[in-house]
This record gives sequence, structure tokens and C-alpha cells, in this order.
Amino acid sequence: MTGTMQAAVLQGPSEIRIDEVPVPQPAPGEVRVKVEGCGVCASNVEPWEGQPWSSWPGAPGGLGHEAWGVVDAVGQGVEMALGTRVAMLSERAFAGYDVAPVEKVVPLPPELAGQPFPGEPIACAVNIFRRAQVEAGQWVAIIGIGFLGAILTRLASEAGARVIAISRRDESLDLAKHYGAEVTIPMIDHYKIIGEVGQLTGGSFCPRVIEAVGKQWPLDLAGELIGFGGRLVIAGYHQDGPRQVNVQNWNWKGIDVVNAHERDPAVQMRGLREAIDLVASGRLDPTRLYTGRYPLERLGEALAATRDKPGGFVKALVTMGDKEG
Repeated sequence: MTGTMQAAVLQGPSEIRIDEVPVPQPAPGEVRVKVEGCGVCASNVEPWEGQPWSSWPGAPGGLGHEAWGVVDAVGQGVEMALGTRVAMLSERAFAGYDVAPVEKVVPLPPELAGQPFPGEPIACAVNIFRRAQVEAGQWVAIIGIGFLGAILTRLASEAGARVIAISRRDESLDLAKHYGAEVTIPMIDHYKIIGEVGQLTGGSFCPRVIEAVGKQWPLDLAGELIGFGGRLVIAGYHQDGPRQVNVQNWNWKGIDVVNAHERDPAVQMRGLREAIDLVASGRLDPTRLYTGRYPLERLGEALAATRDKPGGFVKALVTMGDKEG
């Protein structure tokens, strides 16, 4: 197949244009996927708004890395049936088609037929949870209940942990309850939160704290809520500048600090396969997390919603062919 496709191109800060560009051709060892949809990641927001190191224009389809779709072409040496519905780890999926190495493409089972499946962020949650080493009976504080925080709440509660969900919005706390949180605390007053968690835990605080916001205050709060010898897991994506941390506090408590974003491709793919099984088996129903659907030409609106989080918003999906948000 040759010809052109539509692709979102970042032209400058908060400026996206939909261009007609050549359809990519799969190289040896690659698979081409006709994209059904792609999730919008919170990490897309800062590049979309513009960072000092940014250059313009961006790559066609760039920023899109949470895609699913149908295999429509394969490169030399690839044995995968055309028409196979897949999730993939790719980099230019805000477009009609994208390509990826075959080892980064996983078939979706019949149980997920017809369902959107942004596999990459679900896999991210699975990998973060593995790194957290949560144990049954532990108090686990999760700071920030968005897409990641909600899934981590489900995984931790399923594992028998006692989850304290901390988030700004009432609807986020309701979401945490839906996914198994035992306690919810509004993220309003720093010292009040510390006092409530201290009281809940008998002054021992939490053996596990997961920070899932990516901002300075939640990171500060995480350091206060972690107990002696605990594990502080940084799941928030901190990409808008340096952070300061209270090393005196961390050092005194003797804690482990884990940056839980996996970069090993084999571990990423393990997470993707586990994510597929998690949803296909019914252990996780992510339906409530998909709160906005946008056609490609409204990607800018989807990014703005991801930044501003209007009432009830959790995650935007850009779905090819849709005309309504």
C-alpha cells in the first residue's frame, strides 16, 4: 500500500496541524498497523505546550504512543497475519497508520474485540505495581488518582493491601473507592493529610507510598507519608523541571526510593502482555477511565482536557474516524 494518511503535526506551542503525509512502509522485522485509536498521555502536555529544548515542527504522528489497531502490512521476515488486532509500543500513532518492530506488537484476544485498548499506559501501571512490591495487609498511600493511580488502586487492593487514596477532586476520590480504596483523603491541606495518615496507621505511616502526579508538592507529601524502611515509588512523570527532595528525611527513615518508569524493552513488553491479560480476564475494567473520545482533528482539545481535567475527566482517547468528543 502506498498513498497518504492524516497525521497530527506539532507546529509550535499548543499548535497542531493535521497534514497529509505518506503512509509509512514497514521495514524488515516491522509491522504496520492501521490505527484504530491512541490514548493521550499526561506526558504529552508539556511537549505540546512547548519546552525550552523543543524544536519544530514535530514528527508526523509524534507524541502518540498508546495505540491499538489492525495489522495491515508486514515487513520481510515477519510472520503475523494481516487483520490481526493488536496493541503496540510505537511513537507516531496520532496518525492513520504507524509502524513498530514485531517484538513490540502483541495480538489482542477475542475478549477485547471491539473495545478500545491503550495498552501502553495500562502496562505502565502493571510495571509500576511490580516495582512497588506491595504486600497483603500493608497500608499503601497512592497520591494522585488519575488513570495510573486508579489502576494502581485496583492492583493494590486486589493484592490485599489497605489503600489510602489521596487526590484533589471529589470525583477522583469516588473513582478510587470504585477501584477498591479503603480510605480516601482530599488533597487540600498538607499537614492535615499527614495527621490523618498518621492516625490511621498508629503513627507508623505507610510501608508503601506511590506518588502518581509528577509535581513538587505530591513528592514532598510522599516523603512525609512513608514509614521507616518503606518504599517510596515515583510513578509521576516529572518532566517540567528539577525537583527538590528532603534527603535528610529520606535518609533518616532509611527508605528505598524507586523511579518506576521502565526503560528495558523486555520489561515493557512483559507489562503489556500482563496488561492484556488483566483486562481480558476481567480483573480490571478500565471503562470508567475512558472519559473523552476525540477525532484526530480535535487532538488539541484532547490535550487541553488532559491538562485542565474538566469535571469527571480521567483519560482522553483519540479514535480514528470518530467525529464526536
